Amino acid sequence: MSRVTTLEELEDIYGHAAAPSRIKVVPAITPAYRALLEASPFCALATSGPEGLDCSPRGDIGSCVRIQDDKTLLLPDRRGNNRIDSLRNIVRDPRVSLMFMIPGHDNVIRVNGKAHLSIDAELLASFIHEGKLPRSVVVIEIEELYFQCARAIMRAGLWDAKTREDPQLLPTPGQILQEIQTSFAGEAYDQGWSERAKTSMW
Repeated sequence: MSRVTTLEELEDIYGHAAAPSRIKVVPAITPAYRALLEASPFCALATSGPEGLDCSPRGDIGSCVRIQDDKTLLLPDRRGNNRIDSLRNIVRDPRVSLMFMIPGHDNVIRVNGKAHLSIDAELLASFIHEGKLPRSVVVIEIEELYFQCARAIMRAGLWDAKTREDPQLLPTPGQILQEIQTSFAGEAYDQGWSERAKTSMW
């Protein structure tokens, strides 16, 4: 196998980015980027820490982030599995990258920057939903913001109903857990998921 080991080799293969790929990168939110961020109910949050990398899905009703100003995003940390891998990383390494997706829209929006966690009572209260507060808010300082080429979403047919897998044909979380630990009650875990979700969504 031929391994690429230098930037020079890499650039010889790929050449240089076209002008639109450079122009699209901005250091703060523009009106057009604001509209896209406000339309995105889902993002993936990538972080880095001493134990390695983490990429965590984040979603909310409407927009998954709140725009505080043209350099700052607010991401409430809603209920989850309490692994807090992303949050552990942010406390020790503030570098973050986010990828925002809008259902039905082929371009994704990328944000690179630095983050910290806030537990300010007034800020937490501003994100209350169904009587539940987030336990913290990820405050993201934008360094780079840009849209990503639509080709990957188009190749994947991500929004095309014809490409969707039948969930009944895929392993369930309970089956995965039971495969790893045979004594785990996988079927009961799956059967109880709907009720757990109702009481722990927020």
